[in-house]
Amino acid sequence: MYLLHNKKSMKYKLSFLPLFFILLMSFNGKDKTPSVKSEATYKVEIKEDIVYGEGLSHETLNSENAETIPLKLDVYLPKNKDKNRPVYLFFHGGGFKGGSRKMVHIETMGKYFASRGWVFISADYRVLKDKGTVPPKWVKVAQKYPQQVRAQALAIYPALRDAKSAMRWVIANKEQYKINTDYITVGGASAGALTAVGVGISNLEDYKEEIRLETDPTLSTTHLDEEYKVNTIIDLWGTKAVVDVLEKLDGKSRFDSEDPSLLILHGTKDQNKNTLFSEAEALKETYDANGLTAKLIPLEGAGHGAWKATVNGKSLADLSYEFIVEQQQLIVDKSSK
Repeated sequence: MYLLHNKKSMKYKLSFLPLFFILLMSFNGKDKTPSVKSEATYKVEIKEDIVYGEGLSHETLNSENAETIPLKLDVYLPKNKDKNRPVYLFFHGGGFKGGSRKMVHIETMGKYFASRGWVFISADYRVLKDKGTVPPKWVKVAQKYPQQVRAQALAIYPALRDAKSAMRWVIANKEQYKINTDYITVGGASAGALTAVGVGISNLEDYKEEIRLETDPTLSTTHLDEEYKVNTIIDLWGTKAVVDVLEKLDGKSRFDSEDPSLLILHGTKDQNKNTLFSEAEALKETYDANGLTAKLIPLEGAGHGAWKATVNGKSLADLSYEFIVEQQQLIVDKSSK
C-alpha cells in the first residue's frame, strides 16, 4: 500500500511541475509587466562615469595614428528593491559636434524617471572632434553632402556606432541593474534625437558590421553578441536623417511594421536648418505610411531646444511619461510607498 501510494504521490507531484515552472517564469522579472509610480517617490542614486566600451580617436580621418578612448555613461537608479524595472536610454544633443551626458536638462529628466521607477541612462558618444573611425562607403556618401555639413555627416557614423554599443551594454548588464529588457525606451534631444531614432529604427547590424575588428579592435569591447528590441522612441526636435543615410548606402528602407512606437515633441518655430518642424512632420508621415504608431505634439511657438515648453500644463517629461506608460502598458502605482 505504501509503495502504491508513494507512486501515486510522485505522479501527482510531477503533474504540477510544468505549472510550477510557468509560475516561476512569470515572476522572474522578464515576463512580468513593470510597475512605475505616478509621482516622484524614490530617492535617486546616480552611478557616474561608467565605461560601456571603447572607440578609436584618429589624428585625421581614418589615419593609422589613433588612440583608444573610453566611452562613458551615467546610470540613474531608483532606491527601491524592485527587480523588474523598465529602462530609458537617453542621448544628448550638440549637432554631433559637442554636448554632454551631464547637461542639466538631462540630469533633471533622469531624476524625474528614476524617482518613478525607471533605470535612466545618459550616454556620451564620440563627436566631431574625436574623429572616430568611418567606413569607406560612408565617407563616399558624406562627400556628397554640402561642405558646411560634411564634417557632421562623417561624425554621425561613430556616434551611432557608440550609441548602439551603449544599448548593447544595457542588455549585458540587465541583471545588475534589475532591468526588464522587454520594456526599452530610447530618447534624445536634437542630434541625440537623431541618434535615438537611429538606434530604434536601424537594423541590428547597422552601425556595427560595416567595420571589421581588424580595422577597429575596440569593437571587441562593445558586447557585439548582445541583441535588443526597442519598444518606444522619444524624439525631442530631431529628424530621421541617420536612418535615411543608410538607405542612400544600400537602397533599402529601414522603416517597417516592426518599428517602435514614437513620440515627437518639436517646436513649430524651430529655426535650426537641420531640424525644421517640417522634418518632424516628414518623420510622422513615414510612420503613418508604414502603419506605425507615432504621435506628433507640436510645441507651439517654440524654437530649437525647447526644454521648458509645456502643453496644457504638462512638461516634456510628463508627456513622455504618459506616452511610454500607454504604449508599453506599464502598471501605474499611485501609492507613495
